[in-house]
Amino acid sequence: MKHDHFVVQSPVAPASQLILLFHGVGDTAQAMGEIGSWFAPEFPDALVVSISGSGPSGAGREWFSVAGVTEENRQQRVDAAMPGFIEAVRDWQRQSGVPPTATALIGFSQGAIMALEGIKAEPGLAARVIAFSGRYAELPQQASTSTTIHLIHGDNDKVIHATHAVDAAEKLLSLGGDVTLDLIDDLGHAIDDRSMKAALDHLRYTVPKHYFDEALSGGAAPKDDDLIELL
Repeated sequence: MKHDHFVVQSPVAPASQLILLFHGVGDTAQAMGEIGSWFAPEFPDALVVSISGSGPSGAGREWFSVAGVTEENRQQRVDAAMPGFIEAVRDWQRQSGVPPTATALIGFSQGAIMALEGIKAEPGLAARVIAFSGRYAELPQQASTSTTIHLIHGDNDKVIHATHAVDAAEKLLSLGGDVTLDLIDDLGHAIDDRSMKAALDHLRYTVPKHYFDEALSGGAAPKDDDLIELL
């Protein structure tokens, strides 16, 4: 199915990077686009698009129903919504001509759940995931360094507790994955200036683990410009 969307930035030249944003329950693509406006000037060659959830939720949208959601049925609901989510990502990759290796998925709350679960369902879907105040429906059982995951979470989040982010980071590290974790002091279920600084710093300066793996195996070392290409 086609998802409604809001284009935050469309470069004049063909895009060399793709940044896709995914909102939380009851929110809209337009509102999440405000988060995208932080990334756009830092990555002028990126196509930045905020994508709307597939189902109605009050005045906004949602990716899967939260009515009666439990630990036992959350994964099933995510799995049911996942084909549409992955197709939306693939559709924008096709439209832009930007490959997964230059794609970043950025989600808040339920949008972060979908981004994390999207990589779990289809490894290599994107090179970076930034998950604000998110979690896995169920922790992964395998991980790849083809995607660098950045978990950013308020330590006072009462909606999705920060323990989910801590557990996810520990699990990914134990599986050999590539992950960073930032816990923001005294922040609830929200994104603030500190969260955004962490996200931008990671996209600009965190070197993906697969570069080191390639260097150790005799591959080419990353160039300085590669650090901002979301690879």
